[in-house]
Amino acid sequence: MNVQELSEAIFTVNKHAKTAQNPKFLYQLKGASLEKMISMGIAKKIGLHFSNNPKNVQQTSSVLVECGSYQFHINPAKEDFKTLTHLGLAIEGFRNPPSKMNLRTAKSILQKYTGIKETIPSATRKYVQPVFTRLGETPQSIQKRPKKE
Repeated sequence: MNVQELSEAIFTVNKHAKTAQNPKFLYQLKGASLEKMISMGIAKKIGLHFSNNPKNVQQTSSVLVECGSYQFHINPAKEDFKTLTHLGLAIEGFRNPPSKMNLRTAKSILQKYTGIKETIPSATRKYVQPVFTRLGETPQSIQKRPKKE
C-alpha cells in the first residue's frame, strides 16, 4: 500500500467517524494507522495545535501529523509536550485534498494495514412478551388469581 492510498483511507474514515454509529472503532482505526505510519517513518509529527472544541477544560492540545498530502490531528502523549513545538491555533483555511474513496474500501485498507478487526456486538437478548397487570398487582399475583369461567 502506498502513502497516498493510506492517507486517503484515513481521511475517509475520519470524515465518516463524525456521524457513524460506531465512531469509537473508526477513531481507533485512524489512531492505530497513524501511529504505525509514524513508527515506520511514513508520517511525521509536525507540532501541537490548540483544539478547536475543548471539552471540560479551558484548553487542550492535539498533535498535528503530516501524512502524504494530508494532515490529521491525534491525541498527544506526555512526551509530545516535551519534544514538539506548540504551533498555536490551527489554521482555519487549510483543507485536506478531496477524496472519492468510500468507507467500506477505506476500512478494509486500514484493517489490513493495522490488523485491527471490528467486533460487532451480537444481539443476544431474546424477545420477552410483556406481561400486563392491573394497577397494584405484580406479575406473580396474576398466576394466583382465579380464572373467570
